Amino acid sequence: MEQVFGYIIGLGAAVMMPIIFTILGLCIGIKFSKALKSGLLVGVGFVGLSVVTALLTSSLGPALSQVVEIYGLQLKVFDMGWPAAAAVAYNTSVGAFIIPVCLGVNLLMLLTKTTRTVNIDLWNYWHFAFIGAVVYFASDNIWWGFFAAIICYIITLIMADYTADKFQGFYDKMEGISIPQPFCAGFVPFAVVINKALDKIPGFDKLNIDAEGMKKKFGLLGEPLFLGILVGCGIGALSCKNGQELVDKIPYILGLGIKMGAVMELIPRITALFIEGLKPISDATRELIAKKFKGAVGLNIGMSPALVIGHPATLVVSLLLIPVTILLAVILPGNQFLPLASLAGMFYLFPLVLPITKGNVIKTFIIGLVVLTIGLYFVTNLAPYFTQAAHDVYEKTQDAAVNIPAGFEGGALDFASSPFAWVIFHLTYSLKWIGSGILALCTLFLMIMNRRAIIKYQKSIKN
Repeated sequence: MEQVFGYIIGLGAAVMMPIIFTILGLCIGIKFSKALKSGLLVGVGFVGLSVVTALLTSSLGPALSQVVEIYGLQLKVFDMGWPAAAAVAYNTSVGAFIIPVCLGVNLLMLLTKTTRTVNIDLWNYWHFAFIGAVVYFASDNIWWGFFAAIICYIITLIMADYTADKFQGFYDKMEGISIPQPFCAGFVPFAVVINKALDKIPGFDKLNIDAEGMKKKFGLLGEPLFLGILVGCGIGALSCKNGQELVDKIPYILGLGIKMGAVMELIPRITALFIEGLKPISDATRELIAKKFKGAVGLNIGMSPALVIGHPATLVVSLLLIPVTILLAVILPGNQFLPLASLAGMFYLFPLVLPITKGNVIKTFIIGLVVLTIGLYFVTNLAPYFTQAAHDVYEKTQDAAVNIPAGFEGGALDFASSPFAWVIFHLTYSLKWIGSGILALCTLFLMIMNRRAIIKYQKSIKN
């Protein structure tokens, strides 16, 4: 099974997701031509995102590496990026069974009315497999691995339910859709608490600036495109050793700025492809469930956050946080992780934060600053266990994506910086039975509370 799933996952999201969504479309009664087109649009969307994020990392990577060299930074946790984390996740016994196991859990929760999300975001199941795989290798017990993965899955579904109404109200064309992706969901509690705390600061409400407000207030400077150019040029300038090199590298600096501007401009256009491809699948799935499934009132279809990462506020905040996160990585005492390859994953931090802050750029930036500061320590702390799992997978598969350079440990912003990953890992691995008991009781409590909310919600719709 590991070999079979390893081969399938090795196809990559751009190939795997069109196949999955075409088959899914046929199973729910969509015509072959329409199902194929939906699947292909999703595949094209993944290709587009891969190209743009590769442009981001390949352009910024050398410049940031030069900055590291110039200032003599010594950080021992090597950024492997999310592809390495996904490879570790799926090329294990936990990853081999994660999709059928999680689909079974989802069905059971639907039947017991402990969730109202039908999670068809199959590619991002690697997040659940990742936490399961790391626990599995650390504890040398596959059952602890599955326990951690399932707990993460259940909590993520509940969080998707909790955020669904605000998510649909904030984003256009997202009716009936929720986001059951644990990296996004893990930051929701922080966002709720920090947002309420900021609201209590006298006069802070006057700083309510969204992406459109930035454009009106700052004109061209408020455009994500222009901000991308400024940040790109700034990082390019920092990579120069002296004034003469700065003059000599002006074409490079300007080119880096244009590339960063291109990333900011292209991501929203690419996410439109996801919406066009996934919408028919989402609508047909919801209609089928409404006909066949009792108590289906108010059910949502779980989709990838890639649908909405092109929102202007996400782009602006992510872009501003890139240099800030690099600075934090350097100055924070005890941190050993320098994010480079993971920078593209930063866009996925905000899809569920924006509905809470109502798109307020300043609030969202502050929340991002707090969670990334904590996240750097989480990655550093989990690095030895990530490295252990990556070494084992590399020995068996020889996958270059998980080959950690000698003398380094491995890490990734997505999903290792998530509070879900850190808390579930340490409660399961470090505290064993006591921690697992706490996790199980907390999860059961959340399921009961979610069931009450779902029943109340369904009654209000019927009345």
